[in-house]
Amino acid sequence: MQKREQIYIGGHWVASDGDGSIDVINPSNEEVIGSVPAGTAVDVDAAVAAARAAFDGWAATLLEDRLALIEGLAGQLGARMEEIGTLISNEMGMPRGMSTMIQAGMPAATTGGVPATAREFAFEETINRTLVTREPVGVVGCITPWNFPLHQVMAKVAPAMAVGCTVVLKPSEVAPLSAFLLAEIIDDLGFPPGVFNLVSGVGPVVGEAIAAHPDVDMVSFTGSTRAGTRVAEVAAVNVTRVHQELGGKSANIILEDADLSAAIPAAVGACYLNSGQTCSALTRLLVPADKMDEVAAIAGETAAGYTVGPADDDGSRLGPLVSAAQWEKVQGYIQAGIDEGATLVTGGTGKPDGMDAGYYVKPTVFADVSNSMTIAREEIFGPVLSIIGYVDVDDAVAIANDTEYGLAGGVWGTDGDKALAVAKRLRTGQVDMNGAFLNTDAPFGGYKKSGNGRELGRYGLAEFVESKSINLPMG
Repeated sequence: MQKREQIYIGGHWVASDGDGSIDVINPSNEEVIGSVPAGTAVDVDAAVAAARAAFDGWAATLLEDRLALIEGLAGQLGARMEEIGTLISNEMGMPRGMSTMIQAGMPAATTGGVPATAREFAFEETINRTLVTREPVGVVGCITPWNFPLHQVMAKVAPAMAVGCTVVLKPSEVAPLSAFLLAEIIDDLGFPPGVFNLVSGVGPVVGEAIAAHPDVDMVSFTGSTRAGTRVAEVAAVNVTRVHQELGGKSANIILEDADLSAAIPAAVGACYLNSGQTCSALTRLLVPADKMDEVAAIAGETAAGYTVGPADDDGSRLGPLVSAAQWEKVQGYIQAGIDEGATLVTGGTGKPDGMDAGYYVKPTVFADVSNSMTIAREEIFGPVLSIIGYVDVDDAVAIANDTEYGLAGGVWGTDGDKALAVAKRLRTGQVDMNGAFLNTDAPFGGYKKSGNGRELGRYGLAEFVESKSINLPMG
């Protein structure tokens, strides 16, 4: 049990203004494994005040001194990967080995890359007779999700602190424990009081208080499009800058010349990572219509080979979904696919045999899906793959772009030039060619209702600065 009874404000662990708590559930067995305080708007006021008081001093601190602390933080995240991986595996359900590699490894790598990026960042440039400076935006409210709980935190907190911003973090109440471990590490490393503050709680209380706060200069939000829309509405009252990384319904286009034996198993994996609970998951598989049956057979066989089981079982390839609510939502989508006439290749509704406790879903594949069906339009956030046929490349691109989202995409083909030409036509923030994967130094973010702004690398640093023009006298 990890019972957290205090939040972190102004360099100290303090009691919340509220007296409530939020249980953390292990989705593998539905047991309570911890709790965190249910924070209040008063807690947010205190955290923002601490961040505001710390801002001027932190912004004026030499860049190398800030980066030394960031490097120390990256070192600690790397040294404690096993501990972090196990903790996140327990709180959100990714199998332990994968969790150590991804849920702990990615935030360590992302944080570790920030100092080098910051050293190369153009904090000043001269344009003719004008000196342009890029200065920290101020107090940043970070609101983060449960699916990659520490990586999404560090993709915001590390670059924000590196450029001189101070931070108030609200982690997801579903998987908050790794954020408390992060606060302990930051405290032990001696970051100045108020540079990092942590308030746990639910979105409608703590999240809205952060978004609405007049002393918050920017909100960086990752989560659902619905919740991101609400954050933007609340922040608009103060004309607060809002960065959003939201949902996706990304298409993976298998071109005519693709090697199906390599492409289709990889495509299933690109949909099923983290039990499908990934915003950039490639959930729509677009294939030549005359290859539908062949592709469906390979995809079905691949999916059926995914071993579903508890996150602490080394044999598990697909862990549970994060919560009962998420399980119910995914069941509804699977039933909708059946009801609307898609061909169920494998999987379906209900839990796998013998897995009564835990939020387990059968790895599911639908074939003969129309892009107008619910399972092709809405973000499912579960291990559900929709296979859609297309007539030609133009049709494939049109189907891929026929969505309100634009976060990610994929293209498979043996002719690299043709695959690249298709990738460039997709209205989406990133495209994986032939199974390539995320580069944490390159920009990550989306078009349309997948959000605005970018994270990671120098593009991520740039989100947290304001540009100032100082016009110098001529002569």
